[in-house]
Amino acid sequence: MAAALAPPGPRLALDLGLESVLREAVAAVDRAGEGLVAALGAVRAALAAAGGPATLGERERALFGALLRRLAWAPGAARPEGLWQCCFLEGPPGLVLCVLLEALGSAGSGLDPREVVGVLEQFLQQGRLSALLWEVCQPQAQAGCLELQGALLNKIVCLPEHVSNKLQGRNPPVFFPQNYFPLLGDAVLQVLEKISDSLRGGLDCSISFVSHVLGKVCVHGWQKEILGVLVPHLTDLTKLDCIWQRICWQLVECVPDRWMEAVVLGFVQRAPGADVLSRLLGNLVVKNKKAQFVMAQKLLLLQYGHTTAVLQNLLGYLALDSGRRPLLLRVLQDLLETWSSSSAVKHSPAEQQLYISKAILICLSHLKEPEIASCRQELLTSMMEGVKCHLESSLPQLRRLGMVVAESISLNINTEGPVLKFEYEEDDETRELKSLLVQTPSFCVVPSLPDDDRSEKAGAALPLVPERNEKSYTAAPVKADEESDAELDSDDDLIPYDMSEDKELKLKAPMYIRDCIEVLTGSRSEDVDKWEATVKALESLVRRNPAATREVAKYLTSQFYSLNYSLRQRMDILDVLVLAAQELSCPKFHGKTKHSGVQKPCIQLLPESDSSKGWRRIVEERIKSKTRRFDMGQSRVELASCPNEFNSVAGHFFFPLIQHFDRPLTTFDLLGEDHLVLGRLVHTLAVLMYLAVNTVAVTAMGKALLEFIWALRFHTDSYVRQGLLSCISSLLLSVPTEQILADMTEELLETQSWLGDVMEKDPDGDCRRLALQNLLLMENLKRKLEAVPS
Repeated sequence: MAAALAPPGPRLALDLGLESVLREAVAAVDRAGEGLVAALGAVRAALAAAGGPATLGERERALFGALLRRLAWAPGAARPEGLWQCCFLEGPPGLVLCVLLEALGSAGSGLDPREVVGVLEQFLQQGRLSALLWEVCQPQAQAGCLELQGALLNKIVCLPEHVSNKLQGRNPPVFFPQNYFPLLGDAVLQVLEKISDSLRGGLDCSISFVSHVLGKVCVHGWQKEILGVLVPHLTDLTKLDCIWQRICWQLVECVPDRWMEAVVLGFVQRAPGADVLSRLLGNLVVKNKKAQFVMAQKLLLLQYGHTTAVLQNLLGYLALDSGRRPLLLRVLQDLLETWSSSSAVKHSPAEQQLYISKAILICLSHLKEPEIASCRQELLTSMMEGVKCHLESSLPQLRRLGMVVAESISLNINTEGPVLKFEYEEDDETRELKSLLVQTPSFCVVPSLPDDDRSEKAGAALPLVPERNEKSYTAAPVKADEESDAELDSDDDLIPYDMSEDKELKLKAPMYIRDCIEVLTGSRSEDVDKWEATVKALESLVRRNPAATREVAKYLTSQFYSLNYSLRQRMDILDVLVLAAQELSCPKFHGKTKHSGVQKPCIQLLPESDSSKGWRRIVEERIKSKTRRFDMGQSRVELASCPNEFNSVAGHFFFPLIQHFDRPLTTFDLLGEDHLVLGRLVHTLAVLMYLAVNTVAVTAMGKALLEFIWALRFHTDSYVRQGLLSCISSLLLSVPTEQILADMTEELLETQSWLGDVMEKDPDGDCRRLALQNLLLMENLKRKLEAVPS
């Protein structure tokens, strides 16, 4: 068998000529006779003598393709085992790949799919993929048909899909995408090395096909796999070699515009630092309009899911070359325009605001003093507008972001005078933001690290604020010690009067709640002692007289819409109503315990702020302190059988608050600029609705609440929308199912449609989550009804 597979001597092959040898082999396959083994051996010998498949002319390539197709479609008995595989592996790689994939996808092929995949696997393992890429890079190949190159490109990039589709997923490991595309990356590196050698030898070749392969692989979503191989090697090769730098620049510049975004993003994500990115991309952002749009606009203003390391790479790349620095200034202006836009603050999610804030601070860290001086007025204007719209936000996170960014801008534009300083509690987020003001050395930027680790390392290595500005970091000047000494009291030598025999006069505390209200609403400063006695007596008066609860609820709800109250006081009224309703709705605890896995559902009262966290902590501690626990099983305190005291007053809490929300006052407009209080009101109504479960007024409250929700469902403030969605959750949990179906069916169908739109389109992540939660609640109600026998 070995003798039969051995090719004849080279003299015979050369005498016959490659073209005639190929014709004879095609005819031998058609005859399926004994001469096929010798004919195929002659083809191998003639091909080797001619210098390999790269030397084939147009006619020889056409004949070789016909030979391969004859072999692929011939019956199994007509193909000499082992010899026909050698013809495929030694032939022109482009033709071989095309014929094998044709045979794989054709039902009339004489080859079994497993046989084809076996040859393809050897094709990859023997490095024929790099030979294929190098073949297309030759000048004569570039002059050929572009359609054929496009077909070849698709076959190279989609090879794992072709094999997997035919074998229904049972393909060899080499065709798994996580294995194939790193292999393709190695082939690209080998071709780039040949291109480098050719350029040094003065020979011409093209890199465009390799760029097309890179672009199509990246746009298919395999940037990590192929660039994970390319970027580390190219990083080392471009350190001291200008030819390799030019090769890298050409590699990305020749990527078609339709694939440029995927390639640029892949390099920005995988580069270990801004200096490396600058070596790999060169001035691509200046030369290519598509790359400029992606890097200067899309990645910064239209997307917000990238890591801090990506932002540092991208903005550091713009700052590293004088030809790119004007783009850095333009990017900063665009970012500040978005950051200072009240519409953007209202309609974009908090994650995007944080992303933009990080980008602004990184830009500021790269600015030089002359550049700051050239745009100082624009920075100041943007700072004033941006901090205003951020402080008006209902979300504490956005308000804190506005403060941090405004402080940072002020620190950079006022290098000698006083700077802005706000009071806020620092957390990990604010510390990370401030650390971005200090440039991190490029060799420390590791994109694979999580953001939290990066911020901790940066904060540990470098100070948060440059030393030159530490003394000017407070806006208010400090008075000199001499000035304060001059104001010292000169009467220190007087002897104090002996008051040891004096007795404190005890004021008579009010006996009725109405008297307490009159005292507390009075404005006379001489009644401080009486005011204090009233405050001490008020709680006991309210608790001793259950009927008084109704009186206090009416007073507080009427005062919420009264004049001459600050926004803080109105929110305090809402807090008091919520805590009172909670206490009234919770039965007194009894000493016995009952084991149960049921947990009481909870609802968020306030936005994510210190007050809301404190409220939840107080409630949890109060429940925990009154709960007796045993060693075995999960336990809860059994509630005593007593009436729900909230039942008789629920309407007095709820309906006055919901009646006048659309009536603006001179100093109070819920539907205007006071949307923070509107958000707190909506959340308060959600809590009252939840606590009204099993009360007489719950159905009427639910119907009124649905009308209220429908009027405000398109509100621009995300905190208000979160409250409205919480109201729907409370309604579904509190109103009996049969009452919902009897009185609110049409309204709930409209609400369900709206919830679907919110879940798909709302920019706020919490709103989308709450909408999904409500849809699931509705689905559960539907299943319960279907389970009940008619």
